[in-house]
This record gives sequence, structure tokens and C-alpha cells, in this order.
Amino acid sequence: MRPANLVARFARTVRHVGVGRAVHDFALRAVNRLVYFRVLRAVSLRVPEANAFERRPKYGYGFLSRAVVLSFGFDPQYEMSQNFLREAEAKGDRCFGIVDGRTLASYGWYSTAPTVALTDDLELRFDPSYVYMYKGFTHERYRGQRLHAAGMALALQDYRAEGLKGIVSYVESNNFDSLKSCYRIGYRDFGRIVVLRLHGRYFIRESAGCRARGFGLTPLVRAS
Repeated sequence: MRPANLVARFARTVRHVGVGRAVHDFALRAVNRLVYFRVLRAVSLRVPEANAFERRPKYGYGFLSRAVVLSFGFDPQYEMSQNFLREAEAKGDRCFGIVDGRTLASYGWYSTAPTVALTDDLELRFDPSYVYMYKGFTHERYRGQRLHAAGMALALQDYRAEGLKGIVSYVESNNFDSLKSCYRIGYRDFGRIVVLRLHGRYFIRESAGCRARGFGLTPLVRAS
């Protein structure tokens, strides 16, 4: 990115989130021009805000059957490849969706098993008394309706009925819009993970809060 564009982006970020966060975002982007570096906020949700449960009467809400997931998975706009669907099904992962007629307005995937995360060669492990939410999606025509928040709150309601404590996930530390959305729903920070990849090798540091919950990333060793 040209210097003038960098300055313009920095100014926009300052107006949006303030100087401190803008500096954090700028620093992360600068480092990532040289190496792969991520700072992740680990978050959990146990009691959603009451307004997160709001439903729109004309939409259908619930965990989607295999047949329904596959029917949407063939459409590239939903960003679910057939390989992804096979791996998710093999792990027993479930998709909570919000459907408007023939349109999948919003969805999120949920797993109770270690799951590939952040990159295709890292695996996230976590306390099995929680469910991990990943791959959230909202169709562009439905953004701004807080459908993703409703999906998480309603999915959590079902998982708590099954005996789980809550949802865990992570958000990149400079994804300020996603963090704001999470906090509005009722998510709380419990730690952070720093990931550096240098010459093909990962260096990962987890905070005490993450270690206490068994929440962390591990490089995958794939068969050659």
C-alpha cells in the first residue's frame, strides 16, 4: 500500500476507533508485511444479553439438517466448500442457520472437538464443557439485522440445555467491529493468544487465562 493510502487509512481508523486502537492496527499491519503475526482475543459467552434472542417472524431458526446444509453448500456465495462440509460432518459439527425462504440469511458452525482454526495448519483445542463457534456468515442482504447475534444466543440456549457451559471463540485483536459486536451480545474476554510464523515454524504464546481453560492453538502434523 502506498504511503498516502496508509496515512488515509490510519486517519479513518482514528476517527472510527480512536488513536490507541488505530496505532495497534497500524503496528499489526506493518509487522504482517514482513512476517505472519496475529494477536487473538479469546472470548466466551455464557449469558447472552436479552435482546440477542429477538426473532424475526418470517425467518426460520435452528440447527440445519445435513440435507439442508448440503443444498446451500453447493452455492459458492455461502462459502462452504464440499471438502469443508465433509470434514465438519466427520467431526460431528453442527450448523445453526437462519433461513428466509430459499436464502440462508445467516449461519454459524459449532464444534465440541478440536478444530482447524486461523490457518489450515493449526488446530484449536478447548475445554470440552464449552462449544466452539466458528465460521460465522451473514448474507450481504441481511447485514445490520443482528442475525448472527440471534443465531449464537439461540444455539447457546440449546447447548446449555444439553449440559454445556457456554460458547468459546476468538477474534483478531484489530477486528474492532467484530469485537464490538461480541461484547454487545455478552461475550467476555478471558485471555489472548499471540501467533508468529517464521520460516515455516510457529511460535505461539497463550495467556494464563487461556491456559486455565485449555484454550490454545497447536500446529498440525500432517501425513506426508
